[in-house]
Amino acid sequence: MTDENKPLNFLEQIIQRDLEEGKYQQITTRFPPEPNGYLHIGHAKSICLNFGLAEKFGGRCNLRFDDTNPAKEDQEYVQAIMDDVRWLGFHWDGEVRYASSYFDQLYQWAIYLIEAGKAYVCHLSPDQAREYRGTLTEPGKNSPYRDRSVAENLEWFEKMRSGALADGECVLRARIDMAHGNINMRDPILYRIRKQTHHQTGDKWCIYPTYDYAHGQGDAIEGVTHSICTLEFADHKPLYDWLIDNLPVPAQPRQYEFGRLNLNYTITSKRKLKQLVDEGYVDGWSDPRMPTIAGFRRRGYTPAAIRKFCEMIGVTRADGVVDVAMLEHAIRDDLDKNAPRAMVVLRPLKVVLTNVPEQHFEDLVAKGHPHRDDLPDRQLPFGREIYIDQDDFREEANKKYKRLVLGKRVRLRNAYVIEAEQAIKDPNGAIVEVRARLIEDTLGKDPQDGNKPKGVIQWVAAHRCADLEVRLYDRLFTDPAPDAGDKNFLDFINPESLTVQHNCKGEISLLDSVAGTSYQFEREGYFCLDSASEGMVFNRTISLKDSFGKGDEQ
Repeated sequence: MTDENKPLNFLEQIIQRDLEEGKYQQITTRFPPEPNGYLHIGHAKSICLNFGLAEKFGGRCNLRFDDTNPAKEDQEYVQAIMDDVRWLGFHWDGEVRYASSYFDQLYQWAIYLIEAGKAYVCHLSPDQAREYRGTLTEPGKNSPYRDRSVAENLEWFEKMRSGALADGECVLRARIDMAHGNINMRDPILYRIRKQTHHQTGDKWCIYPTYDYAHGQGDAIEGVTHSICTLEFADHKPLYDWLIDNLPVPAQPRQYEFGRLNLNYTITSKRKLKQLVDEGYVDGWSDPRMPTIAGFRRRGYTPAAIRKFCEMIGVTRADGVVDVAMLEHAIRDDLDKNAPRAMVVLRPLKVVLTNVPEQHFEDLVAKGHPHRDDLPDRQLPFGREIYIDQDDFREEANKKYKRLVLGKRVRLRNAYVIEAEQAIKDPNGAIVEVRARLIEDTLGKDPQDGNKPKGVIQWVAAHRCADLEVRLYDRLFTDPAPDAGDKNFLDFINPESLTVQHNCKGEISLLDSVAGTSYQFEREGYFCLDSASEGMVFNRTISLKDSFGKGDEQ
């Protein structure tokens, strides 16, 4: 997971000490997502941490779905989460696990708590329960149902279980301390009535355990040794420990908290991400602008880049905000080293080389990658007619402009030097074609007359090229903290987060691409073939340089 010479983070130190002291012979961690949405970049850190710790210390890591709320969960999310974990390169121990597989045991343990006088059925309405709970500075007060007899509580709990009561009519609560300084310990809810079909258990149950009740007991059933959570669960730790201490569980897991991953220009609230999807601001959970793992995958991010990013930011005990530029650096670095090159013209302008015969065709050769001899060379068809980018030609320009100008020369990348002679315009005055001449004997050489070209431009052959649609993605939000405070994050959606370029022209090598294949489109950025579209549709993963908010790089 990490460099052997890198200092251990605080969790690694804890685990190493536990193993050295013989507290455990082998560690077991778990990644326990709720299947109520797709995983986002914050989850990637948790995945890398939990699976990575198990790898580093020769332990096991379980994948367990904490599926306690059928109202928000779906089998689609279950499958997507499994795909994400596999794609990141991790393997869970044994079969996939579900909290719902433990519902029978959890129900029996609820009865155990009732019989021990440590749980009761409460009929307070949600509004009344909030009133009785108290505040951060004032203690709560006991529910009028708190002192029911064990027999009454068992009877009411059975009514809940049998479906005799309506949704919301009552709940099962732990009997702890309504004056506790931690609000989570003020008789928290253990079970709710929800007459909804569950994606795993069907209609077997009409009561469902809360996350807080199911989570720790799931850890205990699975023999988890180190239950690693983000900091928002720190206030839930006393309840986690109370339930473990007051139930006959088969193991004693210990919870540890670390700082969650917060990225600027990004939101990771599942509720808000779902709103973006449901209200059509994006094209589903895997839209390449979404901070979901599926979105990053479709956009062309690599597992190696995301894992490297998670390693770069480290593991701390405090929350903080990470600059999204760090993530962008990780993917640029990975693709610069590994992505084959290709030339693509986003805004084609035809150039006719007047001194090249109409039937003259040849195949030139270019390296697949400037520093990777293991990648195959590219074949570049060449003929009388080629395409260049519209931005690469001007009738007149100053000396700073290093591209094609009337009466000036430029080198076609990996090919010949040409000189522009005439601009052909349509009735509206728009340039639709350029006439130029090829300077002979300049393949890999400067012109013999000493008149050297001033720049190098991209091109593709008109007679043999790939027709592409190119989608230029940028950050989804213009504000570094789009949902901070009382902000409405929808007000900060970047109107230029997606620009679609039709009728682009690319090298014929791109026709061999498969979904997810990444390239550096020379001078344009890094792109991959879209996995959710038919035909040659390429998504921009990232620009060559960070140009967000800086205008045109030209």
